[in-house]
Amino acid sequence: MLFNSLQFGIFLPIVFAIYWLLPHKYRWILLFVSSYYFYMSWNAKYVFLIFGTTLISYVAARLLEGQDDKKKKNIILAVTAVVCLGVLFFFKYFNFFFESVTQIFKLFSIQLNTVTLNVLLPVGISFYTFQTLSYVIDVYKGKVSAEHHFGYYASFISFFPQLVAGPIERTSNLLPQMKKEQHFDYDKATYGLKLMAWGFFKKLCIADVFGYTVDGIFTYYYNYKGGVFVLAALMFGIQIYCDFSGYSDIAIGCAKLLGIDLMTNFKSPYFSTTVTEFWRRWHISLSTWFRDYVYIPLGGSRCKKGRHCLNLLITFVVSGLWHGANVTFILWGACHGVLQIIENIFSKIFKRESKGIVWWIRVAWMYVLVCAVWIFFRADSFSAVVWIYQVILDGIVHPLGYLRTAVAELDCQPIDWGIKFLTLFVLGAYDYVSLKTDVIEYISSKRKLIRYATYTFLLALILWQRYDGVATFVYFQF
Repeated sequence: MLFNSLQFGIFLPIVFAIYWLLPHKYRWILLFVSSYYFYMSWNAKYVFLIFGTTLISYVAARLLEGQDDKKKKNIILAVTAVVCLGVLFFFKYFNFFFESVTQIFKLFSIQLNTVTLNVLLPVGISFYTFQTLSYVIDVYKGKVSAEHHFGYYASFISFFPQLVAGPIERTSNLLPQMKKEQHFDYDKATYGLKLMAWGFFKKLCIADVFGYTVDGIFTYYYNYKGGVFVLAALMFGIQIYCDFSGYSDIAIGCAKLLGIDLMTNFKSPYFSTTVTEFWRRWHISLSTWFRDYVYIPLGGSRCKKGRHCLNLLITFVVSGLWHGANVTFILWGACHGVLQIIENIFSKIFKRESKGIVWWIRVAWMYVLVCAVWIFFRADSFSAVVWIYQVILDGIVHPLGYLRTAVAELDCQPIDWGIKFLTLFVLGAYDYVSLKTDVIEYISSKRKLIRYATYTFLLALILWQRYDGVATFVYFQF
């Protein structure tokens, strides 16, 4: 079930109404049933995967809580990790692994029969697997207590707003809120609706519009060369940000309707001046997950310089692999790891505070750099990446012609360009102001005329769009 579908438009109000009519002690049942219905609407048979993962992690945590023997605790944790990650490996990485093994053996003139599984990747499996693992690890470390009520725990893992694309919630934040009796808060609910509206604006007015153009260029990349790839990369940077942060905004807003606060997942990432800062602002729930459960256990920064650099690289390579079973994702992660290593080595230069025009130049440069690396992420294959980087500078010796040809290749009408720039201006203004102010609260504090003029303007932009069906969210594939 997609957030931007009529089905969800019917589903959410029903859940909302029943939730606040039910006594607190029965609400977990509604959250559990509605979350599993939400997941089963995509593919009913895969509900057994999330239920099985939930059950295994629940039992493991209960066993860990009552265990004092360090060796046995290690065994329980290891078995749980192997089982949960094994399921993820089977569905997401099995084909990639055996294709890679086959290619390695080919280098030594050894032919192997390729083993390929024709299975559909379960939606959200990477997200709920990481959520269950963080729970078990936190219980193992004594950071949280094992949850004894299976219903509450299962509702925590399957909570429908963030089930299929995050934020990847921590036990200490989400589970206690589910167990605490919530009372309807009008201000929180209306804030949630406004945040959802902003998320829909980013998804429908920007991500889907830019995505239509970007998909055509990257799908038929062999028909293009030169500056069109520069524009496509810059547009993809906008598309993926608005698509994913739009999903997060809708999820967070949806949870607020039920009195629950999810963690912030994006904080104006394209107003960063370094790659390190970018990752403190981008997909925060995932970057902090890797920080806490991969980077720090490897030694973090509390080690020799060389080892610290290696820890950074490993963490980002694993992060790239988490995003997809393709060498392009691994290279994308490795690029970010290398960039962070460079920043770490020359930290005195990169950590310099900048203001005014210098700050804007650094922000612009960082956006271009991040978008250049996004090409690895968006390209469908390594051969496509090679092609794009080989031809991307063709004709650049004549800058005006280079740009003119690129714009012509996009084949956009003037009115379409006007709408694109208008929506980008609204996005940029919102994110820039968000650096210091909560924009929604700020607008909500204004007079009715200003508030309703703003809401009407955004609604008009949304209704302006031409819809050719319901577009899925980018991060559903991960």
